[in-house]
Amino acid sequence: MTTLFISDLHLCDQQPQTTRSFIQFCHTQARHARALYILGDFFEYWLGDDALDKTAQLAQQALCGLRENDVELYFMAGNRDFLLGETFADSCGMKLLQEPHVIELQGEPVLLVHGDAECTDDLAYQQIRQQFRDPQWQNHFLSLSIEQRIEFAQKARQASQQHTQSSEQTIMDVNQQAIDDLFDHHQVKTLIHGHTHRPAIHANNGRRRIVLGDWHHQSSFLKVDDKGFALFSQ
Repeated sequence: MTTLFISDLHLCDQQPQTTRSFIQFCHTQARHARALYILGDFFEYWLGDDALDKTAQLAQQALCGLRENDVELYFMAGNRDFLLGETFADSCGMKLLQEPHVIELQGEPVLLVHGDAECTDDLAYQQIRQQFRDPQWQNHFLSLSIEQRIEFAQKARQASQQHTQSSEQTIMDVNQQAIDDLFDHHQVKTLIHGHTHRPAIHANNGRRRIVLGDWHHQSSFLKVDDKGFALFSQ
């Protein structure tokens, strides 16, 4: 049976074409898969399970359709949608995964992460990440009104764009030592992640790092079946 992996769709009301591409993906490639793993940044931002916009509702319907076809659904939070919680996940039959997470695939252990924690050269981002992943900060944010959360998200997106534009591209990628540490600690030979928007399969010293692509200009996914591991962009 086929297992699919996607990440970095960045679904939002401002990019309806990407949402349509995801719905089409659910009706075609994902429809008969054994499982679909979403490794973060499924949404451009997530303000809480009580603040679903039109895009979130459409994605919810598409995911429910997959569950009706007995497709197993798994979600790992990214740096954009780390507040997605059990309420939304339960509503579409999706299981939340904490990173790092090891699964068995093709008879071997495979490690899954989003990838942002491994961009350790970006010190400014890592400080922000630590704040946003703090449960106390998250509880406070979710206690705000939806209007206040929207205002915060807009400012955070602007700051993120400015940081990306002003930073060297090298620090936006994963740090090799951080990747090596993951392989060593979890004793795996295959790692799958997203976040960097640099799809590729890197093979070195018997280890394989598979980077998922973003969905800004195409549908990008990893397909794993009896033929092996293959990246696709459509």
